[in-house]
Parts: sequence; C-alpha cells; structure tokens
Amino acid sequence: MKPGPKPKTEKIAWNSSLAYAIGLITTDGCLSSRNGHFDLTSNDIQLLNTFKKCLGISNRITPKVSGYTGKKSSYRIQFGNVILYKWLLNIGLMPNKTHRIGSLKVPHRYFFDFLRGHLDGDGCIRKFQDPIYPNSQRLYTIFHSASLGHIKWLQHKINFLLGIHGFLERTTREYRLTFAKKESSKLLPKIYSNPKVPCLKRKYKIAKSVLENKKPR
Repeated sequence: MKPGPKPKTEKIAWNSSLAYAIGLITTDGCLSSRNGHFDLTSNDIQLLNTFKKCLGISNRITPKVSGYTGKKSSYRIQFGNVILYKWLLNIGLMPNKTHRIGSLKVPHRYFFDFLRGHLDGDGCIRKFQDPIYPNSQRLYTIFHSASLGHIKWLQHKINFLLGIHGFLERTTREYRLTFAKKESSKLLPKIYSNPKVPCLKRKYKIAKSVLENKKPR
C-alpha cells in the first residue's frame, strides 16, 4: 500500500491509496471551514486505521460523542494538511459538501480505487437467497449520496468505463445507485482488483465469492 501525501509541503500525486482515501473523504469525511483541517467519522476502527495508512498519518482515533445523548456514537480522526486541503478543493470537494458535491476530477486509472472508498464509506453489498428461487442468490452493489449531481456523475463514470448503467432512485433522504447481480459481477472485480487493496474487510468478505467465481479455471 503506497501512502498518500504525508509531509505538508509535499506535492500531491495520484496513487491508488490516495484515491481510496478520497473516496472515504467524499462520503464520510468533512472539510472544515478552517482551511486545512479534516475530519473522518466511522463506526469501524479498521476503516479508520486503513485510512491512516493510505495517507501516511499517525493522528489518534478518538470516540465521537453524540450531542443529543452524551454517549459515544462513533469514532473519528482529525488532522490538518493545507496542501492536501487545497488540492481537494481543486478536484471538486468543498466544506458543507453533502448536498452540493457534483463531479470530481478523478483520473480513469484510479477511479475504481476511489469508488471502493466510496463504497466503504457510504455504500453496501447485499447478497441473499432469492425468496422465489431458493437455489439462486441475489446480489446488489449500492452507492448512496444526498447530492443528485454527484450520484449521476458516479453513474455516468461507471457506465463510461465499464458499460454498465445500474438504476437510480430517490429515497426519503438521499439518492441511491444500485447494480444488480449481472452488473455487480462486472463491477466488483474492478473495485477489488486484488486481495491486498485497501478496503473495509467485512465488505470484501461479501464480495469474495463473486470474485472467486470470476477467476479463470
């Protein structure tokens, strides 16, 4: 795993680890209005540790306390990097991005690393037995966003690079882009290009059976 930009004066260059970290920042991260500060929140410690390795940072992971209950609600990591912050603004991220984010300047070469971060941050892989055909399994790969412009950009980019379209729908609070079994069987091998890529292990475990079926025999 090649780490991303650690020194605050280092020039930013794309790599797969950085692209994955940007996918996480896009979904579960926050760019502070204070120039140069970040916050990534998750319920999963493993995800935050992977994020740290991708960016080559050593900041502590701390509990995040709910303002309503006063109890721990999740975990987060906070850090500062002015160079990275300005670079992220340039590719399309911004403070208060939830409903405003649109397309991002992600190179084709690193898009599926970015997409894996997006999936780990705010997506899911669902696999279950078909209730009508007991010997068959259903599989869905799902991405979420509160921004219609952003979810449409994801759909367009995936279609352009892989020739699959998925289906887009609006829920009560957000938009959802879903790929069913046939399209997921094309998408997941691109997202998990090899077993050593940075990822959330519990989601990779669900995808693993699909990946094994795609291996040449």
